[in-house]
Amino acid sequence: MKWQMWSEQKEIRVVLFDIGGVLIELSGLPVLLSWLDHRVTAEHVRSFWLASPLVRLFETGRMEATAFAEQMITQMSLPIGSDEFLTRLYSGGQRMLPGAVELVRRIPANYVRATLCNTNTLQWASLMEQRDLIGAFDHHFASHLTGKIKPDEEAFQHVLATLGCEGHDVLFLDDSQVNVAAARKVGMTAFHVQGPVEAEHALREADILPA
Repeated sequence: MKWQMWSEQKEIRVVLFDIGGVLIELSGLPVLLSWLDHRVTAEHVRSFWLASPLVRLFETGRMEATAFAEQMITQMSLPIGSDEFLTRLYSGGQRMLPGAVELVRRIPANYVRATLCNTNTLQWASLMEQRDLIGAFDHHFASHLTGKIKPDEEAFQHVLATLGCEGHDVLFLDDSQVNVAAARKVGMTAFHVQGPVEAEHALREADILPA
């Protein structure tokens, strides 16, 4: 696959990763589809979730978990209780994708390695258990801690301001085309990738890893 560079060729100083779908397996969508008895498509559920005001509140730390679960269950007419909703979606272990830690560690030490994730208190607690992965990064920008969420421009500007860099200094990897487009608007070089293999291809294309 040929990766298209969208920003001017300037020296990259920061490699910014989304975690879910790039380094960690996303398991929530299949669970939601099973609760909905597959009456709707995966794309429909994904679009609903990304546009949901409740999700934005929860993932920016402005809504408590049980209240979020109860209101989402009502909105989606799910045949479950709040405890099952939260446990199945967030409290279980998150499977690290093969090669994820090794890929991050192979990025040369002269690059700042950081994450930019839409997440919540429950997901973050589970991610913290992945010590090898979390410890491979220099900075973490988690939406429930910063109060800023992708694809809002302020989420990307917060990263730039905190790290003291410009958009063209950053390479961003995400599994959402919407987030990739938002990163490009602030001048970042951004690639749409799914899993460590595609992420490695992007890093090679950007000359961060040897071709």
